[in-house]
Parts: sequence; structure tokens; C-alpha cells
Amino acid sequence: MEILVLKGSPNRNGSSNMLAESFMKGAREAGHNVDEIDAAHANISPCIGCVHCGYEGECSLSDDMDEFRQKILKADMMVFVTPLYYYGMSAQLKILVDRFCSRNFSIQQKHMKSALLTVAYNSDDWTFDALEAHYDTLLRYLNLEDKGRILGYGCGTPSMTRFSKYPDEAYELGKNL
Repeated sequence: MEILVLKGSPNRNGSSNMLAESFMKGAREAGHNVDEIDAAHANISPCIGCVHCGYEGECSLSDDMDEFRQKILKADMMVFVTPLYYYGMSAQLKILVDRFCSRNFSIQQKHMKSALLTVAYNSDDWTFDALEAHYDTLLRYLNLEDKGRILGYGCGTPSMTRFSKYPDEAYELGKNL
């Protein structure tokens, strides 16, 4: 299976990226081809809307989105990895998803698989609920099959490395696909 991990953490050594690395290790050991997009550090611009392209033809923005679009279309599974913010996933990951969805309606017929990995150090349950509601909407919109979710409560980077079960769970999720 071709798996694409979409990472949205601005902290390259943060706890959500630890989950991504654990998941990718497990998936590779299971024989899957794994690629990644680091949306937080990529050249992705917010969409300026249909005024310029009408969502048809060439996009007027000059960034890495065309390359990322091809990677997403090639994948059999997308894994969304993000730290939890009050409004859901990271802004750069949202921009990547929005830019992709606006021009690729055919993906709805592809029946891709998906997973969500997220962590938060100090957060109320409602923020996890909000992220899951957004993710559920994305699943329905893109016709994705949910293969698992890891919602890491109380996980700052130090606690993730020393005490957390979540990296092991991410590894197992990748290994058992």
C-alpha cells in the first residue's frame, strides 16, 4: 500500500511528529511504501480563491502544491498528523487539505484509507471533539475509510518520550494495516 503521512506540526521534534515517526516505522516494517509531506515547513500558500483560477486550469500560486497534489493522488492512504489546537488541526495542514480538495473532486471515487494521529499537552475534551468532528466531515467529503485514530491526551514532548503509550500505539497502527 502507498501511504502518505501529512504532518502539520511546526515543532519538528514535537510529540505529534514522534507519533508520525512511530507510525511510519510500523508501516514500513509491514511492507508498505511510506512517503510524507511536512506541511508546516513546506511552501504552501493559502488559496486566494476562484477569482484567479476558477478552480480550473493552472493555479496562479507558485508553491509546492502541484507536487503534493500528485503525491496525494498516488497514495492509497492518507494519515493526518497534527498537534491539537483549539480550532482543530494545524493551519498549514488545513491549507494543504483545502487546496487539495478544491481541485480534486475525483478522489471521492478512489476509496482511500485514512488515519488521524493527534496529541495535546493540556486540552479540554471539547477540543478533541471538535477535531474529530472536522475529521469525520473530511472522511465523508473525500469518501475516506477510517483505519484508526490516536488521540494523545496530556502529551508534551518530555512526557511523550518517557511515559507515553501513544508512540507504541502509533507503531502498532502502522504495523497492523
